[in-house]
Amino acid sequence: MGSASSTLTQYDIEDVQQHCNNLFSQQEIVSLYKRFCQLDRTAKGFISADEFLSVPEFAMNPLSQRLLKMVDGLNFKDFVIFLSAFSAKASMPQKIEIIFKVYDSDYNGKVTFKDIMEVLRDLSGSYMSDKQIEEVLIKVMQEAGYSKDSSLLLDDFVKILEHPGLKMEVEVPVD
Repeated sequence: MGSASSTLTQYDIEDVQQHCNNLFSQQEIVSLYKRFCQLDRTAKGFISADEFLSVPEFAMNPLSQRLLKMVDGLNFKDFVIFLSAFSAKASMPQKIEIIFKVYDSDYNGKVTFKDIMEVLRDLSGSYMSDKQIEEVLIKVMQEAGYSKDSSLLLDDFVKILEHPGLKMEVEVPVD
């Protein structure tokens, strides 16, 4: 697995499978490896930000710049671990952890009101004003028991997003 052009051995497949908590079958890991090799155009053993941006769906994503910080320079094993959070078999806490990392752009282990505002601004584009986004966010945070001054940790994100009574219903203003 040293260079992207080498082939996977059964040991490599099982090692990667173990590192991603068996969320992918051996066949899926082989398919992911083929895709990894396609992306790693210079066969250096990792995927650069530019190579990730060559995937149209990734480049068009409004959060692509935040995601690039997470994926730039991933080797194959890290690539599979990153993708495992998007597997249908991934647990809700695993999925929430990747969401948390998207919001925690400075990787300090905390998500502030400002961090969430930035992501929501990226996601809403010109459809909502900063004032509208802020009003919605304040309401959602209050509903979850937090204030504008709160710094959320990963455990808080899990608690909020796994809370069965949380409505998370938002009216999107249409002008």
